[in-house]
Amino acid sequence: MSNKIYPRVFLNKNEEKEILQGMPWVFDNEISYIKHRNTEKEEWKNETVDQCTVPNGEAVEVFSKAGGFLGTGIFNKNSKISVRIIGTEHADVIFANTFAYYEKKVQDAYDLRQMYYKTGDSYRLIFGEADLIPGLICERFCDENGKVIIVIQFLSMSCDVFRKEILTAIKKICKPDAIFERSDGAVREKEGLADVVGWGGSTGSPTADISDGKITIVENGIKLGVDIVNGQKTGYFLDQKFNRAAAAQFCTGKRVLDTFTHTGAFGLNAFKAGAREVISVDISPEAVEMVNHNIKLNNAQSKMTAVCADVFDLLKQYEANDEKFDVIILDPPAFTKSAKMIEKAYGGYKEINLRAMRLLTPGGILITCSCSYFMETKMFCDVIMHAAMDSHKKIQILEKRGAGPDHPVLSGYPKSEYLKCVVCRVI
Repeated sequence: MSNKIYPRVFLNKNEEKEILQGMPWVFDNEISYIKHRNTEKEEWKNETVDQCTVPNGEAVEVFSKAGGFLGTGIFNKNSKISVRIIGTEHADVIFANTFAYYEKKVQDAYDLRQMYYKTGDSYRLIFGEADLIPGLICERFCDENGKVIIVIQFLSMSCDVFRKEILTAIKKICKPDAIFERSDGAVREKEGLADVVGWGGSTGSPTADISDGKITIVENGIKLGVDIVNGQKTGYFLDQKFNRAAAAQFCTGKRVLDTFTHTGAFGLNAFKAGAREVISVDISPEAVEMVNHNIKLNNAQSKMTAVCADVFDLLKQYEANDEKFDVIILDPPAFTKSAKMIEKAYGGYKEINLRAMRLLTPGGILITCSCSYFMETKMFCDVIMHAAMDSHKKIQILEKRGAGPDHPVLSGYPKSEYLKCVVCRVI
């Protein structure tokens, strides 16, 4: 055990309730004061967050107003989330052997995925707070040749300060052929961290066949090109794997419209299930280029077409032309990333669902999704209900689904339950 005395964060009255339920975040306005030792004068100081001289990235212990110990976290004055709790153990226990501590976390995450996934599968290996490593996203891609490529994002200071331990543990447990880091974007900027993008953390440089970041994975028996270097986020959305398979069962012999398609994965699942025709739509030319690549990979040219268009405009055009589809898939990006924009997002979700319902044949199937945490399941179903009312349709909700088991939901941390996928029959 170390003799180090760690700074102590004391919360305002009753602010410990969510933390005791599992929430790993402490916001700046939840903190009463921070008690730490002035090493020069060998005395204790009590400071507010604004006044605090504790260095960013320092380990702190979190206490309730009454003095009950809640956990150990990493302090970051740059962020509204002033402390991200990394464990319920005292800091001395964690820092006695930080590698062993994070090796166990990575091993636990890896072991969970082994219950659902095979060696040749691609999946999210670590889902940040839900896997008890706040701010860390780690995807395990397995290409068609069996090579394992890890794509990792250190999105908060709470994991960035342990990057050496985490990368060493991932190498030991997963034995990847290469690791690509995509620690970039607005989240790191809010944390006061510079972007880090590039190959690294592995035992050597990537082999020539994957050095450009373009790989081919196999999901649900379908080949999919993934660009881990230039693609959106980590290059592919693994969370919809089982929802794509569930949607495919309605597509045999049907005309299918797959919107906000990204890589064409929903559409290709429909093709594999024997769809009569599949149209996959995305506004991004780069995405459509990847969809066309994936269509060729799966010899789907005779049944599947990629269209570059604004989905809202295209739905209006299809309605004006009296087009009809048997199955429509709506998988848009998050229309809101804040509670303030929820009303505008509600309108956007309602419009695309309303227009999709008008385009469906009687008894047609609508698979409609939202990946915004702020659009809760109850509200999303309310959107669907009002879209049905305004389109003069009746709907039967057949199934409510979420992300795959590689995106576990941490009890007490509602943000981990972000993906909604509702399967409807429209009559």
